[in-house]
Amino acid sequence: MASVGTHSGTFHCDEALGCYLLKRTSQFKDAKIVRSRDPAVLQPLDAVLDVGGVYQPEHKRFDHHQRGFNECFGHGFTTKLSSAGLIYKHYGREIVAAIMGLPIDHEDVSTVYLAAYRSFIEAVDAIDNGVDQYEGAGPRRYANNTHLSARVAGLNPRWNEDLSSQEIDSRFQQAMQLTGREFEDSVDYLAKAWLPGRAIVEQSIQQRHEVDPSGQIMCLRDYAPWKSHIYDLEESLNVEPLIKFVLYEDDREKAWRIQAVSVDAGSFQNRLSLPAAWQGLRDAELSEASGIPNCIFVHASGFIGGNRTYEGVLKMAQKALEQSDASGTPDAKRAKAAA
Repeated sequence: MASVGTHSGTFHCDEALGCYLLKRTSQFKDAKIVRSRDPAVLQPLDAVLDVGGVYQPEHKRFDHHQRGFNECFGHGFTTKLSSAGLIYKHYGREIVAAIMGLPIDHEDVSTVYLAAYRSFIEAVDAIDNGVDQYEGAGPRRYANNTHLSARVAGLNPRWNEDLSSQEIDSRFQQAMQLTGREFEDSVDYLAKAWLPGRAIVEQSIQQRHEVDPSGQIMCLRDYAPWKSHIYDLEESLNVEPLIKFVLYEDDREKAWRIQAVSVDAGSFQNRLSLPAAWQGLRDAELSEASGIPNCIFVHASGFIGGNRTYEGVLKMAQKALEQSDASGTPDAKRAKAAA
């Protein structure tokens, strides 16, 4: 039987998740988990993570605490890896492929593999390594969607509870199951909901010039959540100028919406807001101020508005762009650089 080692004592999210991920591979699916800090106990084990002071993937040693360790995931990510990130870097494609039921070299596996790191694993790495989510006034450095690290920490016994190694090991098993279940739920969401939405958003971006010659207005003829896709797709598709407004139909209200694209995924600053003269107005008052019939509202902050028809909401976007050009508003790239 294969064996996987990690440190004993207080446990953390990264090694709990790392052990779960290893047991999701074909090589270690039946592995015994051994928790110890004794080098003599760890040395003969088949894999060791988060303890031992070395990173040697060829020998299946995956520690990140040693001086000089600066390994990152790659693919544009710069967060230093924890043991969870190290295991995911080397075994993640296999694990994601197994969850999705696809060959490891399938394009969708690669896409979800990277997306799961961004949306789930990176926060575990960053928190374990003490990386602040925000630095100064800049954009957020990573997404923390789960607060999983804090919940794993809470599984450790309290100071006045049973602190025996048997009790802590039992709770570590609970932590493995918690982290593993949430990881698999995340991959399942990415594969079955996020990925199909990405295809819709990509098609809409490619067809943006059919909506308006400027290329700065995108219309989702089939609605899908777009905020988690648009920034990456703009970069990969070399979109220039950047998209300022997204149009989509609200099936519940049987009306159309216009939404400004924010500077980045974690920002409340828009690349271009709807005109200040429209903000906070509704219905006939808004239609009169804008010169566009069938208006419903524009939010007081100018990030979203509505019109009863597609033609009306498109005109709202076009007029917003025209007024921006006339007033010399900085373009989206300069606004992003200043954010």
